[in-house]
Amino acid sequence: MSDFILNLIHRPELVPEYSATVNGQDVSDQGILTESLDIFKTQQRLAHENGLRTTIQMTYSSLFNEEAVELAKHDHEVYGDEIALSLLGLPCEQFREKYKTRDFCIWMFSMEDKKTIVDDVFGTFYEKFGFWPKSTGSYYMDAPLLNYIKEKYPEVECAIATCWEEGPKAYHTCNNSWYTLFDGGPWAPWIPSKQNTHAPAANAEEDCGIVAIPHLSRDLLACYDGNGSNFGTHPQNVLRGMIYDSKTWDFPYLYNLIDQYRDLEKYNNGYAYNMMFVGPGWMNKMGRWEAPYELLLKSYTDGCRYYGELKKQGKLIDMTMSEFAAWYRKKKSYTEPECALWRDILYGSDKQLFWYCDPYMRAGINMDQGGALFDLRPYAAKLFWPVGIGTKHVQDCSYPFLIQEKYRAGYFTHYAGEGTIKSAKVRYAGEEADFCQFRTKAHFSEERVENEGKSAEGSKRILTLDPCEFVLGGKTFTLQTKITFEEGSGRIRYDRALLSADDPDAEVEIDEYMVACYGTTEYPEDMTGITLTLEENGEPEEVVHYEYKDRKIARSGAHAAAVIPAIGTRVSMEADGAEGYIREGHAFSPMFTLGQKKSIKAGEVFTTWLSLEKAD
Repeated sequence: MSDFILNLIHRPELVPEYSATVNGQDVSDQGILTESLDIFKTQQRLAHENGLRTTIQMTYSSLFNEEAVELAKHDHEVYGDEIALSLLGLPCEQFREKYKTRDFCIWMFSMEDKKTIVDDVFGTFYEKFGFWPKSTGSYYMDAPLLNYIKEKYPEVECAIATCWEEGPKAYHTCNNSWYTLFDGGPWAPWIPSKQNTHAPAANAEEDCGIVAIPHLSRDLLACYDGNGSNFGTHPQNVLRGMIYDSKTWDFPYLYNLIDQYRDLEKYNNGYAYNMMFVGPGWMNKMGRWEAPYELLLKSYTDGCRYYGELKKQGKLIDMTMSEFAAWYRKKKSYTEPECALWRDILYGSDKQLFWYCDPYMRAGINMDQGGALFDLRPYAAKLFWPVGIGTKHVQDCSYPFLIQEKYRAGYFTHYAGEGTIKSAKVRYAGEEADFCQFRTKAHFSEERVENEGKSAEGSKRILTLDPCEFVLGGKTFTLQTKITFEEGSGRIRYDRALLSADDPDAEVEIDEYMVACYGTTEYPEDMTGITLTLEENGEPEEVVHYEYKDRKIARSGAHAAAVIPAIGTRVSMEADGAEGYIREGHAFSPMFTLGQKKSIKAGEVFTTWLSLEKAD
């Protein structure tokens, strides 16, 4: 039996940020307050007409509106909606007078101000409702903020805590003016660690006590390749991306996106999740994104109807946020990964990606590049990354990458440099080809170790790729890749099998390599401080301290490793009976390379392991 869970979340944001900026209206204007409340009522009505319960995240401004408070109480009593508290929607007359600032993003304030604002907002909520909220949220909440909320308000069980891939790509498409940089986090619910919100907890000691959900369910392919704000299950995103039939005002992409999220139950032990989180600003009577109000209304009406039909058919379970948090903790173990074998549903290509997320890493595999690893976030480091005024990261909330093909290129760049990628090269008779040059498809399977109905450490998620054909030196070779994620280990296993060759005695060299660096944006970081090593029996035999000198060292039987102190990470590549090598980059191409090479014949397999660990 599969479970498709929906969190439908509304917030009565009575002073919508869009109205105060784009439309030029005064935030204290009574007309805008009335319209915003009317839109909230409409959204609630559409949900309830389709048999859906909501979580009402009260904003600070709405807590000062008696009608909004009474509406929330009514819908809680009549429909079973949850009354929660949002840390979005802070700007209002009361907030501006008290804090003397135009800042409104809770994660950007100093820690001292965060605590003051949280206590103010939570206290006001309690005054209005007589109880503490069980859920809260924002676009992003850093670990110190989550930890403080849980310690001070232990009733909180669930929080909206990040926005998937809302980083430099979104920043650039907002004319370099939208300082919300959240790359590198989970796309589906998770339990944040006390050390870092983006990095899932590996055990009870790391558990911050709150189940986190993402702000919106994004298209895991289109969002990564382009602006995420155009590709999500919020109808606002689909309208902003102009992905609808302009004549009929129908929204097939929205339904396909919801259905692809439903499909993720195949890869996650019968469980799939979707969320829709809306405020009133995008549905105002003046229209938005070149769309009239009538189209805005229709999009939300149709979206709620689609979810409602799924519920009537027994294909969807609507939960409030706190209900979901309790359900999630019973359903998932700490080390159980979230997996997504994702296909293009927008552009008509055959492109296929696989996403993997657990307490040790977030990884992306691209089948259009022969199974290359194109994005890698080392969660094993549990990097402490407080955000806001008074920290090193006032706006940048992203979890750093080791590999990121959009910000540091991918397989092909140009004659003088390299991009970050993990792939393999095949060599024979003086010729060479890279798996990145081949399109293939993946097939998902599992080897499970059961523990009280949940997967346990030792379980494996396996991608078996369709074979690729290489023609080198006038001969044809067929190779197949299998990629295995070992739960609870921080390891990825790559098996490259030579299935057939024109000459059964021919030996081909497999060069398994990883080109990496670190950072959160397109711009290079200082690589000095990185140490590259070749190790035998756990002991370093060759050591290179990164100085941009473009040095390369190889050693038979050695494992290749790198320590990146700036992000507290150790990464290594291992293989049995292979030649290990390390390569330092140079100033024009500030990367480093780890590799393992071995020659094999038809019927043989070359196996390598990529491992991530905390460096200190």
